[in-house]
Amino acid sequence: MSELHQTPTSLCCCRKSLPVSGARCVGESGRPSAGLGPGSPRCPLVDVASASNFRCFQLRHFHLDLRLNFAVKEMSGWLVLDLVPVQLGVCTLVLDSHPSLLIHSIDCKVPWAGLDEPVSLTYRVDPFTDYGSSLNISLPTAAVKPGRLIQITVRYTTTDGPAIWWLDSELTCGQTRPLVFTQGHSVCNRSFFPSFDTPAVKSTYTATVRVPDGVTVLMSASRSSYSKQDRVFQFSMEFPVPSYLVALVAGELQHVDVGPRSRVWAEPCLLSCAVKKLGGSVERWLGVAEDLFGPYLWGRCDIVFLPPSFPIVAMENPCLTFIIASILESSEFLLIDVIHEIAHGWFGNAVTNATWEEMWLSEGLATYAQRRITTEAYGEAFTCLETVVRLDALHRQLRLLGDNNPVSKLQVKFEASTLMNLFTYEKGFCFVSYLSELSGDVTRFDCFLRDYISEFKFKSVVAQDLIDYFLGYFPELKDAAIAQREGLEFERWLSGCGPPPYEPDLSAGSALIRPVQDLCDLWRSADPPDLQTLSTFDLSAWSTFQIVLFLDRMLDHSPLPHDVMVSLSGSYSSLFDGLNAEVQIRWLQMVVRNTFYPDLPRVRAFLHKHTSRMYTVPLYEDLVTGVMKCVAMEIFYQTQRRLHPNLRRTLQQILFQTGSAPTNQNGPSALSVIPPTSPPPSSTTSHRLHPSGLNAAFMRLETETFGADLTQSQQQ
Repeated sequence: MSELHQTPTSLCCCRKSLPVSGARCVGESGRPSAGLGPGSPRCPLVDVASASNFRCFQLRHFHLDLRLNFAVKEMSGWLVLDLVPVQLGVCTLVLDSHPSLLIHSIDCKVPWAGLDEPVSLTYRVDPFTDYGSSLNISLPTAAVKPGRLIQITVRYTTTDGPAIWWLDSELTCGQTRPLVFTQGHSVCNRSFFPSFDTPAVKSTYTATVRVPDGVTVLMSASRSSYSKQDRVFQFSMEFPVPSYLVALVAGELQHVDVGPRSRVWAEPCLLSCAVKKLGGSVERWLGVAEDLFGPYLWGRCDIVFLPPSFPIVAMENPCLTFIIASILESSEFLLIDVIHEIAHGWFGNAVTNATWEEMWLSEGLATYAQRRITTEAYGEAFTCLETVVRLDALHRQLRLLGDNNPVSKLQVKFEASTLMNLFTYEKGFCFVSYLSELSGDVTRFDCFLRDYISEFKFKSVVAQDLIDYFLGYFPELKDAAIAQREGLEFERWLSGCGPPPYEPDLSAGSALIRPVQDLCDLWRSADPPDLQTLSTFDLSAWSTFQIVLFLDRMLDHSPLPHDVMVSLSGSYSSLFDGLNAEVQIRWLQMVVRNTFYPDLPRVRAFLHKHTSRMYTVPLYEDLVTGVMKCVAMEIFYQTQRRLHPNLRRTLQQILFQTGSAPTNQNGPSALSVIPPTSPPPSSTTSHRLHPSGLNAAFMRLETETFGADLTQSQQQ
């Protein structure tokens, strides 16, 4: 990173603040209700994942003042909330909290009443759900008036809750200094700080973070500064964000500018590789996105690469995207992941789903936007190939779950085990693609999305907001009752189970996809193909997505005859050894599922090298399902010291509790995380998986994986 001066100096290029208003309660805008009847009155928004009484207050701003203690793995300090009551008779403030968060004291200031000195408040903590608790604070009744500001200060300490990941130096890439990061999506940040932990509430925030010497702190903020003398970092997010998008990372981090508004941050040992992989692409992608969807609203678009213990692939924290370092091995997957996070700058961050039960409003739109960006930047064929890989995965998931499984709904019931899934992304993408098709022209739909962002920026919306705006934007479609078209009714899209009623035309990718299917057909014949026929398929010239599609489709047909595996290995295993982990893991899953012992050393070497959840868990699940469990146990004992404690416990459960764990038959999956405070697994502890069989494509979809972090918190 750049030299840190004695006096506060900017660590990022500060942009002029856009005019924004304070947070509001969704449901008070006068727009129609979440029901599908146009013009029907809006019901008060209910977020079943939040214990807070967020509709009773306007959160104007909050401030965090924290001290990081790496020796005891503890954050301590205080939170200041600037609140304005919006209802009469409010005598209690209810915030979302977590058992891992210890409250020391709470006080209140009422500036308008002349109560500048803090008044101590009484409070209690009540159980709420498996993933949190409610903090109930009694307010001074006489001083609480609608429209009048009150300030609440909560002093607290938090350690190892589901949002906070402490890494000993041995678990970092450089293995020289410890590191800590937070991961708030979806309902985990209530263990970082007490809050209205709902995407319905947005506000600006500031933060002061005190750290030991030699530690660099980054946050998802638009402005930052550092005082070297005091070892204090100051942050300011000048645009309103929901609580889950407040993120922090602290450790030995350095940066290189890769554009006028973007930096790459990483541990020193990773930095040059990360910069080489991204180069000037970030600014190029931002420019394409701005041409499509309007100005980038967040000023900075920095990226920080985190060690393999990062529990998901990527997270779109505003101004500072988090990405797992393991993905650097695959340039194409890195490209998709970064572009997807950039797309969230418009869809998800600027305009946010008001409840987690409509998360497709973020992920479906971001996936559509990601593919519009890649089409403009890399051509339609590339985008169609990537889309085929994802939609293949969607249909694979449907075959596993069945068409009537409620997890396949877009408006899904809030449950830890079903909320984050391929349908959120891919069925959501198909619905947005259908709306684009209805508009008659993709560039016309680009204009609609640009105006949609302008209309709802920095607000939280429900599905009906999008639908009403769409029908108002294209009145001819509303007049034609397009929302009730038989078989394609909007209500069926949102609340119906099963596959998407419509999928976009992907024939533009046939030149890349057809050879893959032809090769699959050759290998699935009764006998292995002859060498002369195989020579017409040069996999060394194929893209990563082509090889991934080939291996995914061959995995669908495993187990294969032994002579076919012998021929496959002889033809390709040496080639795959030199390719990235996305290719290798799929080939090795074929090796394991087909009990092909000659390539078992490759499985060993892979698991000795890779300590990321996204690559280890799928192979261990396959190993213990077949006859290679003893091999899995041997590898685990040899590598366990290099695994994060959460991953180590997950693998212990896979190895010793397989009777209670659903197996993953569709490739790498996002699994739950067992918190560091959990007791060792026992025979009565079930292995909590993300929905069984989330396939390879899903794990790499970026994702700010809800299931991993939420099920971690459920086990507290």
